[in-house]
Amino acid sequence: MSTTTIRTGRCHCGAVRFAASLGDGLASIRRCTCSYCRMRGAVVAMAEIGGVTILQGAEALTRYRFHTGAAEHFFCSRCGIYTHHQRRSDTSLYAVNVACLDGVSPFDFPEVPVTDGVDHPNDTGRPARLAGTLRFIPADR
Repeated sequence: MSTTTIRTGRCHCGAVRFAASLGDGLASIRRCTCSYCRMRGAVVAMAEIGGVTILQGAEALTRYRFHTGAAEHFFCSRCGIYTHHQRRSDTSLYAVNVACLDGVSPFDFPEVPVTDGVDHPNDTGRPARLAGTLRFIPADR
């Protein structure tokens, strides 16, 4: 059962503030193995198109596209933090950087599914597949 959760968030410097309507709350978290996501290292949650509202700083957002140009990645032009992107495999969804969400850390999740972006479904014609699972095991204090 899907549970929509509205979360607010911001970039590191606070120039960009947004609200995200997450269709499955934080149950949709994932990472990806494509070249860009691998370097960026963000954990993301899904919001439908129209589910990300820029509350402040739209003029500070910069866009980046690569490869096919289908995915549109947004980041703050001042601090450089990636906030969200329109997905390539499903352009009706945005992926939102959970580290930008107020009160959420990517280290809150003991396990994060990792999708295979190297062999992207739009390139191979095959269904999306799980490449693995990223685990965070806190050290004893």
